Amino acid sequence: MLDNPLVSIVLPSYNQGRYLSATLDSIFAQDYRPLEVIVVDGASSDDTVDILRRYANSHPELRWVSEPDEGVADAVNKGLAMASGPLAAIQSSDDIYRPGAIGEAAAYLGQHPEVGIVCADIDMIDADGRPLWMPSSAPFSLASFLSRSTIIHQSSTFFRLELVLQAGGWDASYYCCDSELWLRLAFRTRIVKLDRIWSAWRRHEEQRDKAARRMWEDWGRMIRTSADVRAAPWRLRLAASAGRRLLAQSYNPQNSRLFLLRQVWAALLTYPPALRGIHPKSVLIPGAGRLAAALRRCRARQAK
Repeated sequence: MLDNPLVSIVLPSYNQGRYLSATLDSIFAQDYRPLEVIVVDGASSDDTVDILRRYANSHPELRWVSEPDEGVADAVNKGLAMASGPLAAIQSSDDIYRPGAIGEAAAYLGQHPEVGIVCADIDMIDADGRPLWMPSSAPFSLASFLSRSTIIHQSSTFFRLELVLQAGGWDASYYCCDSELWLRLAFRTRIVKLDRIWSAWRRHEEQRDKAARRMWEDWGRMIRTSADVRAAPWRLRLAASAGRRLLAQSYNPQNSRLFLLRQVWAALLTYPPALRGIHPKSVLIPGAGRLAAALRRCRARQAK
């Protein structure tokens, strides 16, 4: 691979003008080149198009379209089809990259040709950019990914474009279409998670992922219908079952503490290593969060 391969950043966008400038600034401020930035906007009615025109005048690396589409998966797949770099990423139009992220990811993929996806942790910010709490996750393994001890965050993930195109990109039938893609690829390529923070995930009221019941149902369907999970060893199938239950920590379809408590205990009984996927600030199981955090720190030290 070339020392500095082109990295294509795909941004799906719809009425995110409030945040789009910060996202673009975080990309163009990176210390890595060459880059191409592809914004696929779904005919926004806010100031998005004005922002894109202004940035395109000063950043020839930016390409954009604004037209009606069939949703975020359609926009992402359009952007992937337009991309020309051997390396790529999908960034949300309200999230931001941390300094050095793209260069570090490109360097790692360049030095490790056997790796198809490299990812890192995120931090969390609110609508105004103020920091919020966000747990880190364990190093990647199939078991840790299926049990949600490891989270592949879209905004901190880079991949080989050909790999994702061959997989067909995002499946629009899933609300969690990024996670569904990672699940398919996890059985087909090597994935590495680095102990770094590459992006900030913005939490705000307009977010698409606030539909907890849809996320819960689609994640369950994703695991249940995956031919790879069904054909996996028994231990991995147990990990996937536990991970689906631990999803309730972030997406509780009943908005009920009792429901969450049942799901967490069922996950632990199904697959005890799922303890590492319990949020460190859990108050439902006294001490479990602290123990899970200690286990993650031990695993991180062992991985170094």
